[in-house]
Amino acid sequence: MFWHLFLLASAIKMMFIPAYRSTDFEVHRNWLAITHSRPLGKWYHEATSEWTLDYPPFFAYFEWALSQVAKYFDPAMLRVSNLNYSSMSTVMFQRFSVIVADIVFAVGVKRCMNALAKTKAQHIIGSALLLTNIGLLMVDHIHFQYNGFLFGFLLLSISCVLTESYLASALFFAILLNLKHIFIYVAPVYVVFLLRFYCFRNGGAVLKLIKLGAVVAGICLLSFGPFYDHIPQVLSRLFPFKRGLTHAYWAPNFWALYNFADKALSISLGIKSTTASNTGGLVQTFTHNVLPSVSPLVTLALSAAAMIPTLYKLWTLKHSPNLGLNFIRAVTICACSSFIFGWHVHEKAILMILIPLTVLSITNRNDARLTLFLGIVGHYSLFPLLFKPELILIKYTMHVVYTGISVLLYRNIHGGQFLTIPERLYLYGFVFISLFENIIHPWLNLDRTLPFIPLMATSVYCALGVHYFWLVYQKHFFAQTPFLVSKVGHSKKK
Repeated sequence: MFWHLFLLASAIKMMFIPAYRSTDFEVHRNWLAITHSRPLGKWYHEATSEWTLDYPPFFAYFEWALSQVAKYFDPAMLRVSNLNYSSMSTVMFQRFSVIVADIVFAVGVKRCMNALAKTKAQHIIGSALLLTNIGLLMVDHIHFQYNGFLFGFLLLSISCVLTESYLASALFFAILLNLKHIFIYVAPVYVVFLLRFYCFRNGGAVLKLIKLGAVVAGICLLSFGPFYDHIPQVLSRLFPFKRGLTHAYWAPNFWALYNFADKALSISLGIKSTTASNTGGLVQTFTHNVLPSVSPLVTLALSAAAMIPTLYKLWTLKHSPNLGLNFIRAVTICACSSFIFGWHVHEKAILMILIPLTVLSITNRNDARLTLFLGIVGHYSLFPLLFKPELILIKYTMHVVYTGISVLLYRNIHGGQFLTIPERLYLYGFVFISLFENIIHPWLNLDRTLPFIPLMATSVYCALGVHYFWLVYQKHFFAQTPFLVSKVGHSKKK
């Protein structure tokens, strides 16, 4: 049944092969060309295209491996000078490469479900919700990226925690960090957990520290070793702090609210900006007009401060059958903390919260409720990525169908109603946001004078929901609510 679900999900993904694709399609085509036609020492120096290689070395090796197959489809895609090249063979290869790479995600899902599911229904439902996650469909198979492949390694690492294979968990997470460094946001959870429950448990701490260090150092050596003479250049590509506090479209986090407050205060006080606008839809640095401007160091300090209570709580937990669940909860909270307070956060990073949360949703009613809530908010927050008019019906249909199916499936294993009245009232607000963006704003002919207003409204409104989730989920984690697994068709309450 599991692999039938995977094949069904793959068939759905194939339907999007001819769909709109973002500039990320050209980004990855260029990386194929760089890694195929340039010597390794030039990979992080190549700048013919503006879309320079800015992922860690393991992902560069991954692109090189793909390029060895790509040359049989269309060698022209592997020429660095062929900017914005998109022959039909190129499109087919790159689209299929994402679908095939999702096998890693499928294996990660299966291992997590094998470790957590207590019934066949839970296994099938959890697998279905993860394999058909519309966030991944929108970001990877329409917009174009390889997030499913990356989240596969995260789920493999989590599954090893659930089975207490801690060194294997560290191995998979180290590989993940060397594929995409954004996952460093949840690295503190791994550090605390592995020290507390692997190294400092049941004796032999020194030997265990050596083993753990050898695993992590070995992976980093394999990744960065060949670039030893170019480490500063590699790091400058990985951490481009000059891109500004927020992305072109504001991710729905604290800085979206901060930017909105600065804009509102500027208008109310009649202050005209003399610097780059934070509503220009461009990736750039800018200065706030009224509120203090924010530096990367400030965002780092706030992110760390937001994580500390969760990390401390994780450290104080006792070893129990629920330890793995609490580890995933800590990953979810710290991912959310970094999403809310991080520097230049991409809207797609909401998936770092949603994917682990969906894994938990089969085990506990509260986790299912909050997965449903954040899923509605988070998936809607991805809509601006699919801005083409021909995608309006597709993205709304996907969202409504996935949400409806999620409700039915969660009721099957947990029973009853989920969302509270305030949560429902907030979610009804998305109806007005949708009407404003697609009907009212165009009808008032504001596209030329105030084109960023719909994006701002979506970002700010979704940010309210993300902050609510962050606060409520921490309460759930700290209160140590009973982690009972519901029987099919019934719910258990303590």
